[in-house]
Amino acid sequence: MAARPPTETLRAGLPDRYLTPNDIAELFDVPLETVYQWRKRRTGPPGFRVGKHLRYDPAAVQRWTAGRMAADSAA
Repeated sequence: MAARPPTETLRAGLPDRYLTPNDIAELFDVPLETVYQWRKRRTGPPGFRVGKHLRYDPAAVQRWTAGRMAADSAA
């Protein structure tokens, strides 16, 4: 896998660009198939399609993560 060039980053170290399924898998240290299962079951961060490509808004991923953390701490 080729190294990516440095990018600008948002809060929490997320890149200032839309994220790919591979980025999500790497971010959460899960298999890529898990990301697709989250999408299918509507349990993961919200994604959207650009043509045939799936992308994720870094801000939406942050909100989803914060919601998961809050739900986990409340349990």
